[in-house]
Amino acid sequence: MYQGETLNLARLEGDFLEINFNSKNGSVNKFDSQTLDELRAAMSILKKADSVRGLLLTSSKSVFVVGADITEFSVMFNATREEFVAQAAVVNRIFSDIEDLPYPSVAAINGFALGGGLEICLTCDKRVISSEASIGLPETGLGIMPGWGGTVRLPRLASFNLALHWIMSGAPQNALKALEAGSVDLISEPENLRDSALTMLADLANGSEDFLALRKVKQGPVAISIDEAAVSAEDACNAIRSRQGDNYPAAFKVAELMVSACQMSRDEAISLENHAFFELTQTPQARALTGLFLGEQYVVKQAKVRNAPFAGISQAVAKAAVIGAGIMGGGIAYQNALKGLPIVMKDINQPALDLGSSEALKLLNRGVKRGKLTEAKAESILSLIQPSLEDDLITDCNMVVEAVVEIESVKAQVLASVEAQLSNPDSVVTSNTSTISINRLADSLQRPENFCGMHFFNPVHAMPLVEIIRGEKSSDQTIATVCAYALKLGKKPIVVNDCPGFLVNRVLFAALLGMEMLIAEGADFEQIDQVMEKWGLPMGPAYLSDVIGLDTIVHCYSVLLEGLPERFIEIQPSRSSQVLFDGARLGQKNGLGYYRYSKNEQGRPSKTADTAVIETFDTLYGKATQFDEQEIVSRIMGAMGMEMVRCLEEGVVASPTEADMALIYGIGFPAFRGGICRWMDELGLSEVCAMGDKYGRVSPLYEPTEALRAKAAKGDTLY
Repeated sequence: MYQGETLNLARLEGDFLEINFNSKNGSVNKFDSQTLDELRAAMSILKKADSVRGLLLTSSKSVFVVGADITEFSVMFNATREEFVAQAAVVNRIFSDIEDLPYPSVAAINGFALGGGLEICLTCDKRVISSEASIGLPETGLGIMPGWGGTVRLPRLASFNLALHWIMSGAPQNALKALEAGSVDLISEPENLRDSALTMLADLANGSEDFLALRKVKQGPVAISIDEAAVSAEDACNAIRSRQGDNYPAAFKVAELMVSACQMSRDEAISLENHAFFELTQTPQARALTGLFLGEQYVVKQAKVRNAPFAGISQAVAKAAVIGAGIMGGGIAYQNALKGLPIVMKDINQPALDLGSSEALKLLNRGVKRGKLTEAKAESILSLIQPSLEDDLITDCNMVVEAVVEIESVKAQVLASVEAQLSNPDSVVTSNTSTISINRLADSLQRPENFCGMHFFNPVHAMPLVEIIRGEKSSDQTIATVCAYALKLGKKPIVVNDCPGFLVNRVLFAALLGMEMLIAEGADFEQIDQVMEKWGLPMGPAYLSDVIGLDTIVHCYSVLLEGLPERFIEIQPSRSSQVLFDGARLGQKNGLGYYRYSKNEQGRPSKTADTAVIETFDTLYGKATQFDEQEIVSRIMGAMGMEMVRCLEEGVVASPTEADMALIYGIGFPAFRGGICRWMDELGLSEVCAMGDKYGRVSPLYEPTEALRAKAAKGDTLY
């Protein structure tokens, strides 16, 4: 009856109709503008069809529908309220037309039905779900909310409280939870899904149940008073505030909306939903979180694009090696084995090998304890790690990650020795260095074109980012191979060019130096931490320094002070981190840093103020005073932002997207702010330049570049 590029409408035996989602434009179905146009065309034909007894919704993909096409959101975000509400009304009319058909409807849910994918299923009279499928309304994770009736129909099918929790959390729900909630009506094995849905549809058509009565539930008020709903919503909001503060407003808007709409009719509630959705699209959090979603896709796409010219030429990693065991080497070995890649873990002393093996075993045991792995699977993974003191086991490896001590002379010697032992001249050698110049390390190699940096972040198993550092002689094929390898490990590779500190450490240490300058001026480091954590950082800069380790902090500063002396300038009388390090305080490593640490009930480090540190700083910098909170934010994030601008202008990183994703993945930059570049765009580049001029008297770290001033003058943005 209708054949489109993304769906088709067909008449089935028994006078039933079927809308089948089967996009030819990708591996999944999604509600992009084309699909919605085709759905409207199909519905127009369907409503004119004679002798119809029921409608079936199905998918021929491995998933039902994954939701709206987020790549089209920029148009939606730029719309006026009138334009937005009018467009939402068009889609909602299509969905309500399904719900208002003069015959029953059933959805057969396979794979995932998320966002709009679930919302269209909720319009049907009944839903059958595959035992392997899951459903959800994840929009709050993007800073927005369901916009096609999800906040209206779900609380009328399930309880108000459950719907509130599902939508505010955005968490997916498996088939059993969906059935228990009343949001689906039957669980079927995957191979029987379509037949089960057809049987249910035939039963409804034959009068087994009054489908019109089912609709009345969804079209009337929710079975809860406004006062009861308000109490539930307040409790839910307080629970979120205790974890996230007020940084993610979408969940609060959902709660407000659902209370206001709970006693309305369907169409009134949907109209209210449209206006609430529009208001969220105007928030910086929505722009940041949708940008983050697209940024994740972009990073993976860039890695694959790099590899495309070498398809059929590059060798896949068959056997890898990590040189240098310990915690880092063990983490890298674990990640390889977890993803099914055999790996040799090589070191020159047994205790280091034992530590690396115990690290991998600890992580696997944690997976078993949490039910993510069986003991047999854990043993199978562990067997892929081959600890060795012998050199000959690495000769046939075609990917090597050097992870020895962060001393340039040692790394250069090890890299040259490893390269000489490899039997395949095309094998790739990488260095897991966080500070040492890739160009200088390449000088020790015979085949520098096969070499680059591969900077894993600690702990390896938990941190998504891998910085791929391109040296002057690194070949495109080497970079592509290492990017593909990082993807295979489940990591997010971002390619940067060699420079002091590379990308993440360079901009991070600009922010840390901003803190150190504040402390030297008499600021209270505890206040700085509190302000920056309230701003959204997972740890304040002093606390983060303790976690990284003050020995590492001092070493990284030395690299940047030497490599970028025009901006990274020594503080007088001394940097606070250097003072602490000179006093044998290493941070959490020995329980003494900016703070004093002891083990809590869970066995984790817990920080408390240390009067010895406060007295030392009082003597050096004067008694600490409270600074204006906005100045603290501007001094720390302004330093980071201006250094990132320089990295972009110098070509250290290729795009604002990759720059922001590196910080999201590498240091836990707050997702609701979207990254330092997006933060500067939201602030406005004119304001960024004004801030830089204000604090340029303090340090050249803050001084705007001429290119940034030109962008600001034209009203441009970094994105």
